[in-house]
Amino acid sequence: MNYSLSLLDEYRSLFPILQSKVHLAACSQGALSIHVKQATEKYVHSLMMEGTNWSEAIQNVEESKRKFAQLIGAEIDEIAVMTSVSDAISAIATSLSYDEGKNRIFTTDMDFPTVGHIWLAQRQNGAEIHFLPTKEDTIYPEHYERYLDGNTLLTSIADVSYYNGFKQDIAQISKIVHEKGSLLLVDAYQSAGHYPLHVKEMNIDILVTGTRKYLLGIPGIAFLYVKKELAETLTPRITGWLGQEAFASLDLHNLCYGAGTRRFETGTPSFISAYAASSALDLFLDIGVERISEHCRKLADFTVSYGVEKGLRPAGSLSSKQRGIMTAFYIDKAQEVEKSLRTKGILVSSRKDVIRMAPHFYNTTSDIEQAINEICKIQ
Repeated sequence: MNYSLSLLDEYRSLFPILQSKVHLAACSQGALSIHVKQATEKYVHSLMMEGTNWSEAIQNVEESKRKFAQLIGAEIDEIAVMTSVSDAISAIATSLSYDEGKNRIFTTDMDFPTVGHIWLAQRQNGAEIHFLPTKEDTIYPEHYERYLDGNTLLTSIADVSYYNGFKQDIAQISKIVHEKGSLLLVDAYQSAGHYPLHVKEMNIDILVTGTRKYLLGIPGIAFLYVKKELAETLTPRITGWLGQEAFASLDLHNLCYGAGTRRFETGTPSFISAYAASSALDLFLDIGVERISEHCRKLADFTVSYGVEKGLRPAGSLSSKQRGIMTAFYIDKAQEVEKSLRTKGILVSSRKDVIRMAPHFYNTTSDIEQAINEICKIQ
């Protein structure tokens, strides 16, 4: 597929919603391109006209895995397709052995609730769960130095906080975590697609993310990366026929896990979501995440500076190095403000007491000005 994307207008022209709305809610659901729409229509049309399209659909699943592997610098056999990030983390959590003396799981107070829920559910299997505390909406690398010890089995962290956009230094944390003898799991749902991720360079053991946010797909597909040498040591407790070595043989009586990370796959995935993911990933590979990140970083810096200029109070760090692309502002009655903005054609996302503004490569500073000006009128 050939994209001509030298100008911002050409980026924007791929997203029909931008003709009538200001879309700044990629932290919740990214805008859909015409190519993703065409991909999902292709899937539906194939079913309508052919009745079954298993081989073509499986090919799209494999293509989405290959493209995602390329995006993060992994190998395809280190990628599994899951239904959600919750599904992916649960697959890992239930495959670990929580032996006495090496059973501590560390996560943070800034992680999305599902992460805490999954790890807390492992206490019945012998896991000891600890939450790293925040200080001024920030987690400092020295917190990992202070709290992790030799009994830590795995450290589970978010690359970027879903709540306030706080960005962690994954490379630095990875070094600390591994020196403590712990595995590192990174939730990249709020960073994949607008921030370069190189799992080998960053020495990440496990990475999870989904396609519906910054990767500009739809719900139903998430990706699980597990370092090859680690995957082969893990035994899934949740499995299915597609996670078997020879799934096409339909062998009911023998359990033989697939090679690499594919062992964590279970049943038939959301095929329509795989078509969407494969199409969306084409765009990122053609443009380049580094180029996307540069544009989005400028938008994020502008969002903070213009918001402060207009009297809004950002949540979290003001340091550019400690912020992802998303910016959150403390807003009274945030959910009501979000609904009011939607009636004006401005899409943002509220969480608790903040309004989150998450631009992507299709956004402009004018979009941000319009959203902030409207917020100030409502407040």
